[in-house]
Amino acid sequence: MELSQYAELFLAESREHLQACNQLLLEWERSPAAGEPVAGLFRAVHTIKGMAATMGYAGVAQLAHRAENLLDALRRGGRAPDQAVLDLLFRTLDRLEQTITAAVRGQHAKPADDLALELDRVATGLTERRISGPVPPIAPAAPPPPSAGPTQPGRVVRVVLRPDAQLKGARAAVVLGRAAVLGAVSDVQPAPHTLETDEFDGRFSFTLDSAGAADDIAADLRTAGDVAAVEISAARAAPDPTGERRQGELGRGRHVRVDIRHLDALMNLAGELVIGRGRLAGVAARRQDPELEEVQSAIGRLTGELQGVVVQARLTPVWQLFDRFPRLVRDLSRELDKEVVFRVEGKDIELDRAILDEIGDALVHLLRNAVDHGIEPPEERRRRGKPREGNLLLAAVRERNSVAIQVSDDGRGIDRQAVLALAKREGLVDRNAEALPDDLVLRLVSRPGFTTAEAVSEVSGRGVGIDAVLTRLRGVGGSLELRSSPQAGTAFTMRLPVTLVVLRALLAQVGDERYALPLTHVAETLELDAAAVTTVGGGDAVILRDRVLPLVHLDRLLGVTRSNGMPSRRPVIVLEVGDRRTGVVVDGVVGQQEIVVKGFTAPQGTLRVFSGATVLGDGMPALILDAGGLV
Repeated sequence: MELSQYAELFLAESREHLQACNQLLLEWERSPAAGEPVAGLFRAVHTIKGMAATMGYAGVAQLAHRAENLLDALRRGGRAPDQAVLDLLFRTLDRLEQTITAAVRGQHAKPADDLALELDRVATGLTERRISGPVPPIAPAAPPPPSAGPTQPGRVVRVVLRPDAQLKGARAAVVLGRAAVLGAVSDVQPAPHTLETDEFDGRFSFTLDSAGAADDIAADLRTAGDVAAVEISAARAAPDPTGERRQGELGRGRHVRVDIRHLDALMNLAGELVIGRGRLAGVAARRQDPELEEVQSAIGRLTGELQGVVVQARLTPVWQLFDRFPRLVRDLSRELDKEVVFRVEGKDIELDRAILDEIGDALVHLLRNAVDHGIEPPEERRRRGKPREGNLLLAAVRERNSVAIQVSDDGRGIDRQAVLALAKREGLVDRNAEALPDDLVLRLVSRPGFTTAEAVSEVSGRGVGIDAVLTRLRGVGGSLELRSSPQAGTAFTMRLPVTLVVLRALLAQVGDERYALPLTHVAETLELDAAAVTTVGGGDAVILRDRVLPLVHLDRLLGVTRSNGMPSRRPVIVLEVGDRRTGVVVDGVVGQQEIVVKGFTAPQGTLRVFSGATVLGDGMPALILDAGGLV
């Protein structure tokens, strides 16, 4: 069976197992007396070893085997690991990930001999016995090609995979690989080539020439994952003459793994259908043909349903990203000699996979800043009357048509006086300014190179972190907010659209151009009364329901020239991003429309108020305004 086609599946599943291992190790580090984590770690590493052997990745299998020996010694000894052993296991997981990635890419990873020897040494010390020689290498899994020929001596093994197992053919290959480590495999039924077809329902059998105990063989095969049942008998049963599958017993899987590139292509096609639907609606309105309007209505409904299904298929729970961060925070806090309690909330909230991929680096920046700049060292916290351990929270919550992701800490907060002093020295604020509101602090600290850090470290201090975060967020139509209090902590909140490609927008006219504003941030529209305009802080504003509403004149901001002169009555679009509100003055509001977001690379020197571009229903392009850059 050709296994190279399963390399990406192996990589994805191995990373899931390694991520689970990191979580278990963190749990074990917090509660060393707990016995459950070591069993889970052993099973996960054993599964990685079996899959790697099946794929022929000998380097991965050998390193996993060494780690498995150590975990087995810990499990059998029933003793809590010391910090040195935990650190060794963390390093082993890191090296396993590097070796797995290199193997899948066909590269040669750095040999793990030094780490393997250390694992052997510690395992030997724990079991109080000496190893006379090196651990024999795991045979690469290129088990002898299983045959579907006549029955050979041995025991018959029948395997039933779980109904919801992903890519059953690949899982069957992993099971056969695990079996080949135990003994000679033959007489595979159904034939090996049929295991890769859609007709394969997860039931197969083979003959195994092994002297091992049946229970041990079954337990070993179950480590391949997604195995519902293993039955071992002495002789091959006669084939079912009817050839009927017991569909009621096995069921059908309701989930399949789909390459994200296929979903991207499907979403792009759905987006093009949305554009075509808009153009068709315009033609139908002009022609006023009942039959055409009926067809347009049906196509519009079907396009909307298709779009909804594709969007739903792309939604991914945020835990798939969040679960990477406990290990990052643990390593960083140890590096900086800080004590941090890290909590994660809202892990089941879903976001478009493309958005989730884009914000990973941004969250890393915010978490590193919180641990490095926000949370104080234990002794400093104790002097200030705080617990030695700082609290760091990563939380996701659904808000109307958006998702808010917050990184908050209970540290020292941003030093506003230091920020104000630096801003004055660089001429960024008025020399007479005495205080800085949160939104201005955010704009200052997000300027490239703006930093109050006294020294540059490997963690931070170069003044590029928040700027990088904002760049990522603008690329997905998101925004960033800051709230900080002295000695009480800092909170950064990302606000993101649920999906990236198709969204509803309000179209505004300025001069001869039309611009799109995502409805997620549109609170209301009103008509501008020139007599009500006042000046606040050097800019125009109006009083709306006892609150000052700053105004942004879009024509002035963009330098728009008009061919037909200024309209007498001008609407104001009220944008709301978190607690901030701004009124955007435009020439006219065209209406609402579903738009397809296209990638947009602004020319050098362009104002940072655009988050993308789109094609309207009449085929004309329009730029999408970034609410976070206007408010």
